[in-house]
Amino acid sequence: MSKPDIIAPRPPAEEVPPLTRRKFVKVGMAVAGAAYAAALGYPLYRYLATPAERAAMLAAVKEVTLADANKLPRESALMFKFSGRPAILLHHADDTWTALTAVCTHLGCTVQFDKERKAIYCACHGGMYDPKTGANISGPPPKPLMQYKAQILPGKVVISRA
Repeated sequence: MSKPDIIAPRPPAEEVPPLTRRKFVKVGMAVAGAAYAAALGYPLYRYLATPAERAAMLAAVKEVTLADANKLPRESALMFKFSGRPAILLHHADDTWTALTAVCTHLGCTVQFDKERKAIYCACHGGMYDPKTGANISGPPPKPLMQYKAQILPGKVVISRA
């Protein structure tokens, strides 16, 4: 015959104090406070971290090669990306070339070349820039467009930081 299993008595369990209404409200308020702090802290972190990220992104790209851009007709423009930001390559009537950032210095809108006005124009607030130098000539832009160095080579144009 088999022996019956002997079950050892359990030690008495520690008694857990009941969750009182006061403790429940305290825990709930702590969780709500932490969520509120996170909701305020994340945008603040993004605001403060953005300049550092932008500087790192700008420093990462030193030059851009535009294949067949040397075939661009005179008095025309070509939009391209430099470090993830819009830029513009201009071929002038006197066969000179200019490369500028295409971000308006007023509020960051993208500018475009206006062939009729022979100027770079920001449609957001009517700012105008000189197409050869990037200098602000009218409207609200506070400073000129940033200039890049354009090197014309056979079959391509190499744009680099000035």
